[in-house]
Amino acid sequence: MARPKKRRCCRRYNADRVFKPRGIPMGELESKVLSLDQFEALRLCDMDRLDQEEAGQLMGVSRGTIQRLLYSARQQLVEAIISNNAIIVNLKESEACDAGMHSSQRKGRGRRAGK
Repeated sequence: MARPKKRRCCRRYNADRVFKPRGIPMGELESKVLSLDQFEALRLCDMDRLDQEEAGQLMGVSRGTIQRLLYSARQQLVEAIISNNAIIVNLKESEACDAGMHSSQRKGRGRRAGK
């Protein structure tokens, strides 16, 4: 039996993110789905320029997990771009929490009341 998936903290978004080639109706496109944790790993490492260790701490996972998320997300993105596929960031696969706060702050420890 596989070990249960560890909770991964990601930024909250209001709706799924969909990116598609211009000029092709969505109904005519195949799509690649990125999970929220893949998208969050890309955001933290590529946009916010954090190293994998820092991104892992913010998401509550190991550096190795971040490395695997980045590898699979980048592979899917490149395949989608080359093949003219839509890219869907699926927010329902992962549980969002307040990424950007240290895990001890998310649990209420180490914070003063009123902050």
